[in-house]
Amino acid sequence: MSLLTSLIQASTRFQQTLEKRPAAGAEEQRARGANSAETVPPASPGDDRFTPSGDSLSDANRLKSQKLPLADYKQTVGQDLAFIRETLRHKLAEYNLSPATAISVNKNDSGKLEAGGKLAEETRTRIENDLNVNKNFTDAFSRLSVNEPTLHFMDNALKLNQAYGVNNSLLDTLVSENQQFNGLQDLVNRYDTLRRSAPTDQIEAATNRGAYAFNLNTRA
Repeated sequence: MSLLTSLIQASTRFQQTLEKRPAAGAEEQRARGANSAETVPPASPGDDRFTPSGDSLSDANRLKSQKLPLADYKQTVGQDLAFIRETLRHKLAEYNLSPATAISVNKNDSGKLEAGGKLAEETRTRIENDLNVNKNFTDAFSRLSVNEPTLHFMDNALKLNQAYGVNNSLLDTLVSENQQFNGLQDLVNRYDTLRRSAPTDQIEAATNRGAYAFNLNTRA
């Protein structure tokens, strides 16, 4: 009787063992799956899918350039242009010259203003003297000699961008992300610094302060 009881108990334990194995296997499989998920490294910021594409960067540069208050810059430069133009017209009238007389003004190596054009030497000398002692004129010319080339460069670069979608790397460098630092003088100073430190063909073609001249009744 005790032998039969022992066999029944052994059979029962064996059956229970078999029933527990699938559950244990499932738990082990779930544990392996969880560990596998934990060991997958998180995506780093350098992963391709998180790296800004060239198009995204170009769009960002295009947007910050398009925010430039170009109309304000043109108004500022236009005031100096108008003043210089009217001053020269008055000089032509003062010396009894035709209002259509071609005359140009530039700075020589010593920083003095020189008048060019088909003028009698005595008249040329008198006009140059008048202009050099006119502080308002010399100040306006000095501003114009740096502001106008910079504005001309930015205006052309933006027009090409709008027409053909071509970005200008120099313009991207000049323009700050913070619009508070994109005043005309800020841009002029940065442009001049780039021109002096890295005189590339692009910069030299855009502006050359020493060669700047204002032309009245002549083709630039």
